[in-house]
Amino acid sequence: MDKFVIQGPCKISGKIKTDGSKNAALPIIAGALLIDKGESTIRNVPPLRDIDTIVKMLQYVGAKVDYDQKARVMRINASKLTETTAPYELMRQMRASFLVLGPLLARMGEARISLPGGCSLGARPVDYHIKAFASMGAKISEEAGYVVAKAKPLKGGAIYFDKPSHTGTENILYGAVMAKEKTIITNAACDPEIVDVADFLNKAGAKIHGVGTPRIVVEPVKKLKPVDHTVSGDRLVAGTYLIAAAMTGGTVEVSGIDPEHLTLVLHKLTEMGCEISSRKNAVMLKAPKRLGPVHMTTFPYPGFPTDLQACLMAAVCVASGTSHIKETVFNDRFSHSMELRRLGAEVTISSDEAVITGVDHLEGASVMAPDIRAGAGLVLACLVARKRSEVLRVYHVDRGYDRLDEKLASLGADIRREKD
Repeated sequence: MDKFVIQGPCKISGKIKTDGSKNAALPIIAGALLIDKGESTIRNVPPLRDIDTIVKMLQYVGAKVDYDQKARVMRINASKLTETTAPYELMRQMRASFLVLGPLLARMGEARISLPGGCSLGARPVDYHIKAFASMGAKISEEAGYVVAKAKPLKGGAIYFDKPSHTGTENILYGAVMAKEKTIITNAACDPEIVDVADFLNKAGAKIHGVGTPRIVVEPVKKLKPVDHTVSGDRLVAGTYLIAAAMTGGTVEVSGIDPEHLTLVLHKLTEMGCEISSRKNAVMLKAPKRLGPVHMTTFPYPGFPTDLQACLMAAVCVASGTSHIKETVFNDRFSHSMELRRLGAEVTISSDEAVITGVDHLEGASVMAPDIRAGAGLVLACLVARKRSEVLRVYHVDRGYDRLDEKLASLGADIRREKD
């Protein structure tokens, strides 16, 4: 098992380009199962642990997958699927594996999907998926930890989410594109990654309208065709680099993303004293001598992304004054606060709100990454901590960041990967 060893404090400065979005690539790869003839090409696919997991999942059900990690190009041929079960051995590694439910059900008429694993972030029920497919005519049962769904074909219908669900919206899109009737999804998630998924499906011949808004309409088609699609840049990785520069007093240019996808993040960084400018596919940030405090509430897109909450918390640990962070998306996403305290941060948690009083400096210590984004936040905190720090269990970080240690080192960090 690897760990990161960091000698701080460091200043993050320079230029860097983000990889493709993990949260767009995963569902797009799963969606390729809907195409029953020919080979699709997906470009700008990031070489991550989670990508390896979804590839194994596709291969398990019979798809042929060729992935050139160096070129970031994946080719998928799902012409001959042989299996309708997604096993626990793969599902336990990543919750996003549940995204194969929609394609398998739509394509094969049935699916047997193990209840998912992945990061422990409190309740992330798959009820939204199950209820929606049931309303589309699927017969749903649970057997020994597996969700079993049968429908041939799905009939479409009116779907309503109590609150926006990223993977729920994507899974229903897969079920709806070849259903018998029109499907309307109300209170759909609006994330840029969902727009990317819909663009992929529309290129393949789907008729999806209103994506990027809370109301999506899907007109059914009979077949999808192979496509060549490029995954959008990862706004969450870009946000991580921007916050790293902001809290370490650096200047950075991050390219490969649409700045509009980070509107609220950039607004909060500006509020904290950063100078920010942008162009079509890049953001430039210059940090102040010391960040100011901020009040922030996580919320589904276009709100502040919960996946950058840990990074922002790390930043305000060394900002002036007192900051308030409220988490409304996941009910157990402050686990990193205990690790930040090990570095000397002053963080108090009450229910869904964190109160952080900035300190002059953090002190190096050993900390443990509880999940992907919390791990990234802890890495950023260690960049500003005095002396030596260690971040353990970085396999979590590797699920969402390609060689984060090497890329931060290219921007001036004193960080290296070692065997723990």
